[in-house]
Amino acid sequence: MTELADFGAPDTRAGEIVRGTRRLLSGLGFFGVTEMSLANNRRVDIAAIGLSGEIWIVEVKSSIADFRSDSKWPEYMPYCDQLYFAVANDFPQDLIPDETGLIVADAFGGAVVREAPEDRLSAARRRAVTLRLARLAAMRLTQAADTGWTAAPGLLT
Repeated sequence: MTELADFGAPDTRAGEIVRGTRRLLSGLGFFGVTEMSLANNRRVDIAAIGLSGEIWIVEVKSSIADFRSDSKWPEYMPYCDQLYFAVANDFPQDLIPDETGLIVADAFGGAVVREAPEDRLSAARRRAVTLRLARLAAMRLTQAADTGWTAAPGLLT
C-alpha cells in the first residue's frame, strides 16, 4: 500500500485515479478521506460518506498487477454500504468482481460505470465507521492548520 503522502499525489497513476474519483464522489454528494484504517486493521484507499450517512469504500487499482496482488478487498465489505473499485480507462474492466461497483477515473474526473450492490450497514457499525471517518478528517484538518502539531503515533489512521 502506498503511503498517504504519495497516494494523493496527482503525479502518480494511483494519485490521478484518487483525485478523479474524489471529484466524482463530491459531485455525487460524497466526501471522504484516503487511507483510512478500519476496525479490522485493514486500510481502505477512500472512505466516503453521503448526505444521508451512507458509507462508500473505494479501492483504487492502478494496474493489473496491483489488482491481482490484493485479496483483502472482501474484508472491506462489512464496513460500507457499497464497495467500488476505481481504475483507469485502460484497465480491463472484466477483472472487477461482480459483487462490487466500478468507477473509471483519471486525474480530472470519473464516472460510475457499474453501480455496486447495496448491503446496508447496521446502525451500530454505521455509527462506528462514521465516527472513525469524522475523527480522521478532523485530525487531518488540525494537522493542516497547525504545521507544528503532530498526532500521537497510532492515534488514528
